[in-house]
Amino acid sequence: MTNGWIILDKPRGLGSTQAVGAVKRNLREAGFGKVKVGHGGTLDPEAEGVLPIALGEATKLSGRMLDSDKTYEFTIQFGEETDTLDAEGEVIDRTDRRPPRAAIAAICEHFTGEIDQVPPKYSALKVDGKRAYDLARKGEDVELETRRVTIHSLEVLGGGTPDDRVGSAFATTLGRPDPYDPQAPLELAETATLAATVSKGTYIRSLARDIAHALGTLGHVTYLRRTKAGPFSEDQAISLDKLNEIGKGAPLQDHLLPLEAGLDGIPALALDPDSAQAARQGRVVSGLPQPDGLYFAKLEDTPVALVELEGGAMKVVRGFNV
Repeated sequence: MTNGWIILDKPRGLGSTQAVGAVKRNLREAGFGKVKVGHGGTLDPEAEGVLPIALGEATKLSGRMLDSDKTYEFTIQFGEETDTLDAEGEVIDRTDRRPPRAAIAAICEHFTGEIDQVPPKYSALKVDGKRAYDLARKGEDVELETRRVTIHSLEVLGGGTPDDRVGSAFATTLGRPDPYDPQAPLELAETATLAATVSKGTYIRSLARDIAHALGTLGHVTYLRRTKAGPFSEDQAISLDKLNEIGKGAPLQDHLLPLEAGLDGIPALALDPDSAQAARQGRVVSGLPQPDGLYFAKLEDTPVALVELEGGAMKVVRGFNV
């Protein structure tokens, strides 16, 4: 049985469901038969980057991946707001105002921590049982409730393209004017590229809109890349071309991460054969000396279960049929 993770560097234009379909197709063409496949967090079709795809028993951890923090890089184009809050939508408002580049870095602190956010009306959230984007496309008014999200970190990377990066908008070089000098000419920004690490449920398009509003202008996202999802980062991701090579006979194991890679940060708990058998049968195991908490229980190198210890008693949270 095939269990573990493929981390796909999803290209723009490919939906998350399509990405799962591409993995299924390549596994089938490679002779792996029917394998259960699921993704660990939707990524918009026009976004690119890290998309964890779970195989086999790893699909039991997809829910944990959905709840995990994510890191994004994104570019805001100032001066126009679109109905979708990205470059795919129709422009609904314009302004000639552009923010001073120094102000962009200064505003980041205002959006760090817990904030209230209204999701985009073009989103997969449901309103009265229907997807918000379906209602919006029909021209219906979509009212989405404000939600509380957490922005763990937010920083400016650069002013234009994602490769035009600087450590901060306040970075200074010899001879460059002090941004606080009232006599110094203000450098106005047409675009800005930022990086954000955020909690589940955070919409980067909404964050970009709100940053632009706070700067006294309008804006929309023209570039969005997820660089990390839970424990998985872009240096572990493979391209769609590499994925397609698996279907043509390239070794799957070269790109398959183990099931426990999705449990980074959770301590391992070594079981003896009797305790492992009890866990597999759903029975409580008592008398364990480890501190209370969540553990990844293993029998030698074989995953057994995700377990919770309380007062020396071990209860199964999620068993693995490996």
